[in-house]
Amino acid sequence: MIKQSKFLSLVLRHQPKAHGLSLDEHGWAPLDEVIAAANRAGLALTRELVAEIVATSDKKRFALSEDGVSIRAQQGHSVEVDLELVALAPPALLYHGTAARFLASIREQGLLRQSRNHVHLSADVETATKVGGRHGKPVVLTVRSEDMARDGHSFYRSGNGVWLVEAVPVAYLTFP
Repeated sequence: MIKQSKFLSLVLRHQPKAHGLSLDEHGWAPLDEVIAAANRAGLALTRELVAEIVATSDKKRFALSEDGVSIRAQQGHSVEVDLELVALAPPALLYHGTAARFLASIREQGLLRQSRNHVHLSADVETATKVGGRHGKPVVLTVRSEDMARDGHSFYRSGNGVWLVEAVPVAYLTFP
C-alpha cells in the first residue's frame, strides 16, 4: 500500500502528465484513469485499495469527490491547481519542521515555497517535528502567524488541516 500511496502523491501532486493524466483546474483526476495509470506502471491499484488509502492515511493526503468518481491531493502540489481554499485567520503561532542543514538558508531568505505552491505549516510542534525528521535532524521553527496575518499575509488550511502560506519572511520566524 505504501508504493501505491507514493504513486498517488507523484501523479496527483507533481507529475500527472508523465503518467498520461490530466488534472482539472482544482486538482481532480478521474479515479478510473489514475487506477489505469498505476496498473500500467506495474502497481496493482483498485477502487477498494484507493478508498482504503484515503481512509487510513494518517496525513489524509488525498480526497475522493463526493460521487467517488475523482481523486485529488489535499495540498503539496508543484503543478498549478486551484484548491479553492478560503483565507482564514490563523492561530497566533504555527510551526514549520525542517532539517538542521537548511537553517542557514532559512535565516537568510525565510521560508520559501520552493517548487510547491505553498509553504506548509503545522498547528503543533509534534507534527512539525515529524515533518522535519523526514529530511534529517529535525528542527522546529515557530511562525508568528497572527502577526503575519495582521500585516496582510493570507493563510489557508487544506482539507487535511495543514496550514498554507505563500512564504514566511525571516522577521516572523523564531529559531530554536
